[in-house]
Order: sequence, then C-alpha cells, then structure tokens
Amino acid sequence: MAVFRRFVRQPSALAGAVYLLLLTALALAAPWLVNSSPWEMNTQPMLAPFHDASHWLGSDLLGRDLGSGLLYGARVSLAVATLSTLATVLVGLIVGAIAGYFGGWLDGVLMRVAEFFQIVPQLVLAVILVAVLEPSLGTIVLAIASVAWPPVARLVRSEFLTLRQREFVQAARVLGQSPLGIITQQILPNALSPLLVVMTFVMAMSILTEAALAFLGLSDPEAMSWGYMINASRGLLRDAWWMSFLPGLAIVLCVLAVNRVGEGLRVAFEPGRPL
Repeated sequence: MAVFRRFVRQPSALAGAVYLLLLTALALAAPWLVNSSPWEMNTQPMLAPFHDASHWLGSDLLGRDLGSGLLYGARVSLAVATLSTLATVLVGLIVGAIAGYFGGWLDGVLMRVAEFFQIVPQLVLAVILVAVLEPSLGTIVLAIASVAWPPVARLVRSEFLTLRQREFVQAARVLGQSPLGIITQQILPNALSPLLVVMTFVMAMSILTEAALAFLGLSDPEAMSWGYMINASRGLLRDAWWMSFLPGLAIVLCVLAVNRVGEGLRVAFEPGRPL
C-alpha cells in the first residue's frame, strides 16, 4: 500500500499508467470501435486527417483506414510486448536464480552463455532468428525473448547472491527446507521489486524491437502493426506525412508511457522514501 501511494504521487508515472490502461482498453475494443478491417480498402487513397467523418485519421496509399490500423496495431504491439516480457522474465529468472543460488562452476557457465548473447547486437540477432524461422507473432516473441533475457538474468543473479546470505535463508536451510523451497518461498519474494521495474524496460524494448522487425518486413503478414504502417508509407513522407507520423507517434507515446511507469515503480520501491 505504501508503494502504491508513492507511485500515484508521481504525475508522470500516473499519467503513463493511465495512458497504457486506456490504450489497452481501446485495443481490446477495436472490433467494436471501427467498422472495417485494417486491411479493407474502403475509401479514397491518401485521404488527409479530419477530411472525412468516417475516416477522421485519414487513409493510406491503398485507401485503408489509418484509425483502424492504429487500433489493431496497438493490439499487436501490446500483445507481443506482454508475451515477450513474460517469456524474457521467465528465462532470466530461471537462469539468474540457478546461477545466484548455487554459484560455483554452474554460475560461471550460465554467465558465459549470457555474455555470448550480449556480445551480439540485439536487433541483429532478432532479425537473424526471425529471418531463419517463418515470420509470425510467435517467432517475434521467441526472438525478442532470446536476445533480452541476459540483463534480467544478471539482475536476478545479483539479488540472489545478496539474499542467500541473509539470516532468514540460513534459518530455512537449518530447518531442512529444500533448495527449490528456499528459492521460491524465501528469496524470490524479496527479489520481486527490482524484477518488476526491469519488466517495464523489457516491455519498452519489446515494443521498439517488434516495430523495427515489422518495418524491415519481418512481421506476421496477417497482422497489422505500427511498424508495418511506417514501412508501407516510408516513400510518401513529403506527399502524405501523416501516414508515417501517426504510427510513429503511437510508438513513441507507448514506449514513453512504459518507461514512465518503470521509473515510477523504481522510485516507489526505493527504500527510505517518505510515504
């Protein structure tokens, strides 16, 4: 409760949370808010915003409604970001917990593997993975999780290295609790605060990576996304700037909101902060 009070007292963090909740609600309600599929060519091509009441955000080169594309693109971006974050945190948590709790040669091997993944630029590795596999939302999630887990694993490892020396962990060992029980019941609950913070930054990175892959033509061909919309209109910046500007603005605002929430959580979880 004290953490919640610290969080809501930060205007930027609260605004970011409200924006994300509103965007999620709009994305879920997209089939009822728009009358057409984002792929349907149902109006004049390159229609400027606010020139048609039924297509108030304008249309693209093929006469597809941009408002519909933005809403359905939000569904893709939020879904990929959520699934990628969960997969990344799961892998990073397992690797970091094992390395931090058991230490020794196992810690050394796991950290060398993490360093290998960190050597290769994340976007380059994600592009290679999606290009080798069939482009789809599932492969994008897999690619993002494959490149994003090492920082999470290192954070979890550092927390476990610190917490495994605490008195309550030593007491659990004396009482005969199993290593799995100590990890899940004693150490993990005390390591959740920094993990929640890093989850938001992983989510922001996932949104940017998905948009970059879609811009490069490596997205699911059946899913409308913000990156695809920018890619489809990149040659019309002078004649129809809004076709690239609107999805680009959507990406910026979404990433900014996620980062503000993450910063707000970091401050809220900071020890010694006044209530």
